[in-house]
Parts: sequence; structure tokens; C-alpha cells
Amino acid sequence: MAVKAMTLVGLDVHARQTHAAIMDLSSGELRVSKLRMAPVEVVSFLDGLGPGVLAVYEAGPTGFGLARAGMELGIDVRVAAPGSIPKGSGDRVKTDRRDAIRLARLLGAGELSFAFVPSIADESFRDLVRCIEDVRGDLMRARHRLSKFLLRRGERYPGPGGAWTAKHLAWLRAHHLQDPCAQGAFVDYLAAVELLAGRRGTLIGALEHALPDSSHAAVVARLRCFRGIDTLSGAGLSAEIGDWRRFPRPALLSGFLGIVPSERTSDTKRRQGSITKAGPGHARRLLVEAAHHYRYEPHIGATLARRQHGQDPRIIEIAWRAQRRLHQRWQHLHQQRRKPSGVVAIACARELAAFLWEAATLD
Repeated sequence: MAVKAMTLVGLDVHARQTHAAIMDLSSGELRVSKLRMAPVEVVSFLDGLGPGVLAVYEAGPTGFGLARAGMELGIDVRVAAPGSIPKGSGDRVKTDRRDAIRLARLLGAGELSFAFVPSIADESFRDLVRCIEDVRGDLMRARHRLSKFLLRRGERYPGPGGAWTAKHLAWLRAHHLQDPCAQGAFVDYLAAVELLAGRRGTLIGALEHALPDSSHAAVVARLRCFRGIDTLSGAGLSAEIGDWRRFPRPALLSGFLGIVPSERTSDTKRRQGSITKAGPGHARRLLVEAAHHYRYEPHIGATLARRQHGQDPRIIEIAWRAQRRLHQRWQHLHQQRRKPSGVVAIACARELAAFLWEAATLD
């Protein structure tokens, strides 16, 4: 991107000190300063450099506080996505000073991609969504430990229904192992599953309570009109993507989510490989899980009808068009071209992202 600022600043921000590489575009002079201050206080240093300052720092544990503070003072402070910062394969020396200089030079060359800076409320909402995702992963691992522990001992659930249903949990609570050591391990594994399930339920309740007052409420209501997307998945997608309108076309959204194929093209040969898996993995997982629902015939059940009740008819039309298109796409790739289900799900997730973008950005 073209840079019109007069002074470029590359910042290597840490909790206790920050290295600032200041490049004067008029003279080409480059100098480095070490700032022993909190990250948010660096904005006062930038303000003292005068007008026409463009600063950048790498996204990391220090968060977006510095970028927001610069926005309040009218200073353009951007956050660079770590994956967009090129590095030489033979570069084995990494210091804060060198990192700051590299950021300043890459900023001047227009070689950086910038992360979206959410508001404080949106970042808090995203933290809640990510906390739910972390607990979901912990719960899945705890369930695997318990199920494999029982499997090694030949203990299998004899009742009807699937695993982790109410009847299955009742059987687990009443189950007893003869060996004291095995019983101690079993009780602990079961307690971990019960605790994490309770934590997940509490967090989902907090999300449902916070959603109506969040900036994502209207978009989530639109996304819930689609098959395979309910409150939790809609909130997760919106929290990770942020403002859907920042993507001028759906292809850019697919690239951000990492569901586009990697490519290696040279001369007349074009080679495409597996998906890039760039961007938020949580949003990508939610999209792929939703795409699996489109293997079934287009249908609007009672639950989906309740979610669509009262919504804009144009959104419902887009959701129905998505059902028909994605089911046809799934059948063509899986039945006729014999593609594996995982490959088909990724292809449908990529098209589903385009339909969601259309619904989220509809005026």
C-alpha cells in the first residue's frame, strides 16, 4: 500500500520497554530509541514526533491498547499480522532493535498486512467466545481420556443412545471399578468431564446474555438463518471476523479464513495444494462443521424455522439458495467426482463463507 506519511516508526513492543525505529522519509535518516515505559504510554512519544507519523507494531500479547490510544490522539498506529512479516531463511539473529528496524523498512516498502483493531467491547466479546472454544477443547480431551481409560479395561456402555447423553452420564456416575487405583483414576477423569461441562454451560449462558447488547447481535441473527449455524457458531464467526464489510468481496474473506488452496506456480506450471489455514482456526472449524450439514437434502425444519422467524425475507432467500447450491455441490463432488468428505467439506465451506458474507453485508 502507498505510504503518504512523512515519518515511519517501527515498534517492537514489550511489557516493560519498547524499541522504536524512526525513519524520516524526506532525509532517509533512521534512528532507534529505547523507551522504558508501558506500551500504552508509547503514544506520547509518537505524539512528540510531530504530524505525519505512521507507526506499526507486531500483534502480540500486549494487545491493541497502543493502537486505540493512537486513534484517540489522531495518530495512525497500525498492528501488523505476524504472518505477513517476511524473514530471511538465513537470518539467525533476532533482537528487539533489529525487529523494530525491519518493521519500519517493511512499512515503507508496503510489504505488511495489518490486523483489524476491534473496540474494547468487541475484544471482550471475542475473549468470551475464545474462552468457550478453549473449554470445548479441554472437554473433548477429558472425554477422550475417560472413554479410552474405560476401553482399555473392557468397560463399555450397554444402554441405548450415544455417548455423553444423559443416560450415558448416569451410567458413568453409578459405575464402580473393583481395583482401588483404577477407581481413583476413574473418579478423577469423570470429575474433570463434569466440571468442564458445567464451565461450558456457564460460559454459553454468559454469551447468550451478552449477545443482545453487542455490536454483533444483528449479524448473528442473520447468520442463524443458515443451516448448521446457531447462536454459538454465529457469534464465533462474527467475533473472529469482526466487521464483515472490511472485505470488499467474499474471496478476500475466504483468504482471511485460510480456506483457499495454497499455490505454487512457475513458468507454465500451476500447482495447487492443501488449504493455507491462515487466519483464525476457530472460525475455520465452525465453517467446516456447518458445511457438513449441507450433505442432506434442502429442508427447513422446526428449529431452523424458529431461527428464521421475523428475519428479512432477503436473508431467508439467501439461506435457501445456499442450501440448494451447497447440497448440489456436495453431491457433485462426493458422488460423481469421488472426492473425500473432508475435501468436499472444505469446498462447501468456502462457498458457504461467500453466502454468509452476502447476508452479513446486505443493506
